[in-house]
Amino acid sequence: MRIQHRQDIASLLVGVWLVISPFFLGFAGAATWITIVLGICVVLFAVEGFVIPSYLEEWGEILLGLALLAAPWTVGYEAGAATVNSVASGLLVILFAVWELMTDRDFTTWWHDHWHHPAN
Repeated sequence: MRIQHRQDIASLLVGVWLVISPFFLGFAGAATWITIVLGICVVLFAVEGFVIPSYLEEWGEILLGLALLAAPWTVGYEAGAATVNSVASGLLVILFAVWELMTDRDFTTWWHDHWHHPAN
C-alpha cells in the first residue's frame, strides 16, 4: 500500500473524527447515527484512495461532504455542536477532495484533454 496523496490521510482523520465525535461532543438522536455512518463512508473512501489510487474516490468524498453540509437542515439537527461539527467536517472533506483532484496528474491530464481538445 503506497500513499500517493497526503489528502487521503487528512480525509481518513476527518472520517475517524466523525465516527467518534458524537461521543466527545455529546449529541444524540439522528445526528449521532448520520454522523457515524457518513464518517465510516469517508474512512472507506480514504482507504480506497490508499489501495486503488484514482481520482474517482474524490468525487465520492465530495458527495459525502455535501451530505454532511446538508444533513443538519434536511434531518433537523438541534442547533449547536452537531450542526457545527457536520458543516466543518463537510467543508474539510470537500476541501481535501478538491485539493487532491487539483494535484492528481491523471485527473488534471484528463481535465485538460477533455476541455482543451473536445471530441468533434
